[in-house]
Amino acid sequence: MRTPRRPGTALRHLRPHTAPTASRLSPLFGEAERDLVTVRDLLRFAVSRFREAGLVFGHGTSNAYDEAAYLILHALHLPLDTLEPFLDARLTATEREAVLELLKRRVRERRPAAYLTREAWLGDFRFYVDERVIVPRSFIAELLREQLAPWVADPGAVRAALDLCTGSGCLAILLAHAFPEAQVDAADLSDDALEVASRNVSDYGLADRVRLVRSDLFEALGESRYDVIVSNPPYVAQASMEALPPEYLHEPQQALAGGPDGLQFVRRILAQARRHLNPGGLLVVEIGHNREALEEAFPNLPFVWPETSAGDRHVFLLHYEDLSAG
Repeated sequence: MRTPRRPGTALRHLRPHTAPTASRLSPLFGEAERDLVTVRDLLRFAVSRFREAGLVFGHGTSNAYDEAAYLILHALHLPLDTLEPFLDARLTATEREAVLELLKRRVRERRPAAYLTREAWLGDFRFYVDERVIVPRSFIAELLREQLAPWVADPGAVRAALDLCTGSGCLAILLAHAFPEAQVDAADLSDDALEVASRNVSDYGLADRVRLVRSDLFEALGESRYDVIVSNPPYVAQASMEALPPEYLHEPQQALAGGPDGLQFVRRILAQARRHLNPGGLLVVEIGHNREALEEAFPNLPFVWPETSAGDRHVFLLHYEDLSAG
C-alpha cells in the first residue's frame, strides 16, 4: 500500500465537474453490503464505489485506492501505514457499520476525507482540520524535512521564522521542528483559521515558540524581520475557481482564490518581503501551476525552483539579496 501520510497534490487546473445526482448515488450501496466480510472485501468495494461515483482526490491522497485504504484503516483504528496484515481479517458487525458509514459519507457528501476524519497528515505529522481551514497539502513541507538545505546552510542559526497564510498552522509547526532555535510567527487573516492553528500548536506543545498573529499578510507584523519566511498563499486563478469539483467547494474559498491569474497575493508578498527578511534570509512560496505567469510578471527576479515530488514548478525560493532586483 502507498501510505496516505504524505503531502497531497497541489490543486491543478480542473475542468468543470458535475456531482452525481441522488438517483445515481442510490445503487452505490445496498444489499451487497452484507457480503462484505473482510478488510479486503471492503477495500475492493470502496474503490469500486469511489470510481463509480466519480470522486475527485487531492486532499492527502491522489487516487481511489489510497483514499479507501486510509478511510478503512482510520475507521478501524489501525495504523495508517499497515494494511497488508489486516486484509483478510474478518470484521464485526459494528466495525463494518462504522467503515461503511464513513465510505457512504465520502460518496454522498463529496467532502474531503480529512474533513470526515478531522485529521490531515504531512509526512509523519498529524494535524487537526475542519472546514474552517483548507486541508494541508503543501510541497513546502517536503523541503522543511531537509531544513531547506542547501539554501539554509546552518539550521541552528535560524532564530526567527514566519509562516504567512498559516491556515491550520501546519507549516509553522514544521518550521519549529526544522529550526529548533527559532521563534516562529504564524500569520493569517482568518480568525477561524487561527482557532484551528491554536489547537494544533497546543497539541504539539509549541505555544511558547509559535506566536499566532491575525494579519493581512505582513500588515500586523510591524518591523519584525525573519531569517526564513514561508508562505502557501491563495493561488488558484479565477478560471480554475469557477471549475472546482465539489470536494474543493467545502474548503474556505478565500484560502484558495488568488485573483484573475492566481498571483494576487504573491505580488504583495514579493513587494513587501525584503522589508521583513534579515540579510541572507530566505523566502519560500508555493504558487501552484503559475510558474510561467510569475516569471513573465517578474523577469528580473532570479527565482530558484527546488525539486519536489511534483517536479520543479510549484515552489520558488529567493534570498533577501535577490529581492533587491525587483
